[in-house]
Amino acid sequence: MRVLVAGAGVTGPSVVRALLRDGARVTVTDGNAERLAKLAQDGVELIVGLTEPPAGTDLVVTAPGWKPTAPLLVAAAEAGIEVIGDVELAWRLCQRMDTPPAWLVVTGTNGKTTTVGMLESILLAAGLDAVACGNIGLPVLEALEREPRVLAVELSSFQLHWAPSVRPDAGALLNIAEDHLDWHGSLEAYAQAKARVFTGAVAIGGVDDPYVAKLLINAPAPRKVGVTLDEPIEDQLGLENGKLVDRAFGDEALVDAADVTPGGPPGLTDALVAAAVARAYGVPAQAVADGLKAYQPAAHRAAVVAAHDGITYVNDSKATNPHAAAASIRAHDRVVWIAGGLLKGASVDDLVAEAAPRLAGVVLIGQDRDVIAAALARHAPDVPVRQVAPGDDDAMTRVVELAGALARPGDVVLLAPAAASMDMFTDYGHRGRAFAEAVLTRLGLST
Repeated sequence: MRVLVAGAGVTGPSVVRALLRDGARVTVTDGNAERLAKLAQDGVELIVGLTEPPAGTDLVVTAPGWKPTAPLLVAAAEAGIEVIGDVELAWRLCQRMDTPPAWLVVTGTNGKTTTVGMLESILLAAGLDAVACGNIGLPVLEALEREPRVLAVELSSFQLHWAPSVRPDAGALLNIAEDHLDWHGSLEAYAQAKARVFTGAVAIGGVDDPYVAKLLINAPAPRKVGVTLDEPIEDQLGLENGKLVDRAFGDEALVDAADVTPGGPPGLTDALVAAAVARAYGVPAQAVADGLKAYQPAAHRAAVVAAHDGITYVNDSKATNPHAAAASIRAHDRVVWIAGGLLKGASVDDLVAEAAPRLAGVVLIGQDRDVIAAALARHAPDVPVRQVAPGDDDAMTRVVELAGALARPGDVVLLAPAAASMDMFTDYGHRGRAFAEAVLTRLGLST
């Protein structure tokens, strides 16, 4: 086959390697010539900025972030050329293996990285040859090069859109909230992309979310399991007497809720979903307990940076949409909130209205800061608001200075932006590191 790879970013190298191993003739295109040049090798043709597939192209493998409306992908569709993503390619290659690995897939608007991390920890505690991959950072095709027996796969809505054939051994959907509406066009289209995770053998849903509960009821999977923070009924996992309890794959307590990190409603929901996916694969209860106790959250997720003069500074840069930011704010009594960036079409009115009683002050950054400022004026008019323009030199230092001035002993200065970071930073990690460094510098704790 002659295959065109659209995008030379994170997934590009593993896609090219997989196609070359499979004997394909490979062309790669990207708008960034420098990034494209990194894929130069024998058997690969590199072309900057293609807007239509070369003659004779049989298949296009696109980077997950490319929209279906991208001119190249529109041209491919009009020419009758199939367009898939790297996850779909990985799935198809797996189906040709004598003993393909198990696919345990997690998606949702928020919490999926934590859940997949917990799931990997549980699988490893069970002695399984497992690896976390997908949207968590390691491309699925690159993970397959290690020949694992189990894949703990985090999939975004983009990846699921471009992976129509994936049928996981167990697929979980944590929650649905407004996100990536600029990409999908509507909340319904976004939700339907997420719901593709329910097409395998076991569908697991966070049923405290009404949208997810509805999708689970209508899921094509033959086995459906709910996860709740209430006491579970049959075919559910939930909380009872301070313990995580399984009434779907047995009838037993799994672990004390106090042993789960991060705690609070979001962390416990993530742990229950990870446990449900693992139990669906046959992992024993003791391994679930051991894995959850051993798990440590990744960076930029409600991480305490420092505490000084009664003020705590918390980095939750991973809160990249209003739903995640609301959960982050809800964990504290009084907050000086640092917010802003790219809202991607999401509304912040509900978030601001809910958060208003907890807000001691707000510092806004990023391209869509005026949208949040307008919501604050409507729903929290008495809360002091400061703004830092994206072009300001050393912007995060100024942000932390303003937030610190608004805070009083007992307050939490919380970076929970409710928005993406790419207007001012490389990614949420870059934003979180900038915040942490600015805090430590201001407090005289930097090394």
